[in-house]
Amino acid sequence: MNKEIWVQDLGLNDYKQTWDYQEQLFKKIVDLKIKNRREASNLETPNYFLFVEHPHVYTLGKSGDINNLLVNKAELDEKGATFYKINRGGDITYHGPGQIVGYPILDLDNFFTDIHKYLRFLEEAVILTLAEYGLKAERSDGETGVWLDVGTPFARKICAMGVRASRWVTMHGFALNVNTDLGYFDMMIPCGIKDKAVTSLNVELGSPKVDLQAVKQKLLYHFENLFEAKLVHQSAHI
Repeated sequence: MNKEIWVQDLGLNDYKQTWDYQEQLFKKIVDLKIKNRREASNLETPNYFLFVEHPHVYTLGKSGDINNLLVNKAELDEKGATFYKINRGGDITYHGPGQIVGYPILDLDNFFTDIHKYLRFLEEAVILTLAEYGLKAERSDGETGVWLDVGTPFARKICAMGVRASRWVTMHGFALNVNTDLGYFDMMIPCGIKDKAVTSLNVELGSPKVDLQAVKQKLLYHFENLFEAKLVHQSAHI
């Protein structure tokens, strides 16, 4: 079992380009697992964790409803945003500058083969990170992601999640609003959930801007502890 995870920070990067890169890494792991099974070999499978910020983009999961996007292509063009239908779970999500997107591409055979536990660990890494900023973040029954003031009329989502897994290999992941322009969420019904607000870390802290690198470091610290992993930082060019 290889518990080493290569961490790559892609900076601000196009959504489709990053998605293609994810698919490459995902296929590399899956192909290696197939080879191990066919040849009864025991070659080590790698794990990756990608950080990225995307230009304005809306993505719709395979079970999502296109009606949750409230604007047409001309309006998207006017706002400088793009749209993709993709192969993760979940409904519609927005990504944009000031948001930390994390894509763990893990072979869960290296950790534990339990998708439910995997999702809870992703949520927990975010919850523990937000606690360091004095925020009490929680899960909301039946609704993915991480929320504030759950069970009250003021419930609001701060982190969206949607993953894909095949042969116990994961891709896609989470999107944590840090310095995000929340106006872009008005162009959709976030994750298909009506009448629920969306927030960001800088809004909750009453700060014009939160240090993204500091948030990433905290996320990685909790991720590493939860998964009992060893993180190794790599440069990446895609």
